[in-house]
Amino acid sequence: MMVEKPDSFSHASLQREPTAEMRVLESADIFRGATEIMIRHDGVVYRMKITRQGKLILNK
Repeated sequence: MMVEKPDSFSHASLQREPTAEMRVLESADIFRGATEIMIRHDGVVYRMKITRQGKLILNK
């Protein structure tokens, strides 16, 4: 069975330009110098972390 890699999907754009209706927030404004924050969404708490490589990870 062949599995198509996500980076080769022609129909899915992983990075979109923001539209006029989208709010764009700077991560520095959200994290305020921290490397980890907690986000409550629909009663569930998630953890968002900045990795050493500067990437974001969101965990439930």
